[in-house]
Amino acid sequence: MSVLLLALAAGAVVGLALGALGGGGSVLAVPALIYLLGFTPVAATTASLIIVTATSVTALLAHARDGNVQWRTGSLFAMAGILPAIAAGNLAGSVPEALLTAAFAMVAILAALRMLGRRHVHDRQGAVRPSRAAAVGSGLGAVTGFLGVGGGFLAVPALVSVLGLRMRAAVGTSLLVITVNSMAALAGRADTLDGLKWEIIGPFAGAAILGAWDGRRLSARVSSGLLQRVFAFVLLAVAAFMLVDAAV
Repeated sequence: MSVLLLALAAGAVVGLALGALGGGGSVLAVPALIYLLGFTPVAATTASLIIVTATSVTALLAHARDGNVQWRTGSLFAMAGILPAIAAGNLAGSVPEALLTAAFAMVAILAALRMLGRRHVHDRQGAVRPSRAAAVGSGLGAVTGFLGVGGGFLAVPALVSVLGLRMRAAVGTSLLVITVNSMAALAGRADTLDGLKWEIIGPFAGAAILGAWDGRRLSARVSSGLLQRVFAFVLLAVAAFMLVDAAV
């Protein structure tokens, strides 16, 4: 299979997961870029941020039309993550590749376990706790900057439990947070943009955007619990492979 077809196929899977689950799909982008498309870990995490940003902006516009984005709340949450995202983005380029791969694998395991253990969350609106919101927003920004993942699998439950948003608003608002954090992380990784394989990133991002629309339709037809379990086991397998690769 040619590199272009691999990029299109991988992008479609990433977008499908993002559209169907509202987060977590970007965790597949980095290993796909490394093991299928020949990127180094640093280049892969930077390319993943570009792909995540493009896909998140597209999905954000769709959710905004439906009125599911809390702009003020999301902006305040995202602002707490801007500086950590920039700082972590700067740090990522100086970290040994094996350590970066292992750290990414651990986050993939966390995402998988969260999906396997996720319970139904009732719609509710509670009081916002600014100190916790700032702490969680900062942590999410650091994860985004260091590992090149959007962090939707962390942002959605955080917006529900910490800021008290209803689930639909949390999903839409998380896309605003992901977009801001990803752009900040890219600013911190400016020196890693040179030499990226744009002829691969472009088709990958395009397929991810289209896949996200299909994922939204798939989520209406297939049980979300089944989708989460399948995706979680895929993530666990990918994480195990990356840990073995980092140890070799």
